[in-house]
Amino acid sequence: MASKYFDKWSVDDIVMEDQGLKHYIRLEPSTILHGGGRHSRKQFGKADAPIVERLMNKIMRSGPGVRKLRGKLIRDAGACGKKYKAYNIVRKSFEIVEERAKKNPIQVLVDAIQNSAPREETTRISYGGITYYVAVDASPQRRLDTALKNLADGGFVASFANKKPIEECLAEELIMAANNDTKSFAVARKEESERIAKGAR
Repeated sequence: MASKYFDKWSVDDIVMEDQGLKHYIRLEPSTILHGGGRHSRKQFGKADAPIVERLMNKIMRSGPGVRKLRGKLIRDAGACGKKYKAYNIVRKSFEIVEERAKKNPIQVLVDAIQNSAPREETTRISYGGITYYVAVDASPQRRLDTALKNLADGGFVASFANKKPIEECLAEELIMAANNDTKSFAVARKEESERIAKGAR
């Protein structure tokens, strides 16, 4: 088993403060960051996939295909379905993160996930022909999925119709989210989700 991501970044000194996510974020890298969908064959199997590979898988999706994101339809925005391209995007963005933040990019990714994972959401309840929303606690697995999705979407939103490459936009999104900056797309979505849930209590 490989000890470093991309033969550069170790996970030995990674600090994780969110105890709820600790058991769902797999830091140890696999030899090849390409599971081939094996983890999808069992329930909650994606928890066994390395966290960096899961970020790559979100990058491959390139955001929503039907709904617009901030008025932009970003499906097929550069990486959809191509694992090797997603691999290079993440690797290059990690290099930019290391250069700008002067930190291990794996630590920056973990901090970004912790800061952009919503703790509370709303669900729709239909009762007697009346539909209303109630606040619910988000499960750790869903918190992690939502954080990864919003981090990837934030990178693509910033790079859409922009001269900046996706690698640079993803790096900036990770750094802002790691610093809990509200300019981060993922952090803003988390705060919006928690604000709506608070109003639905």
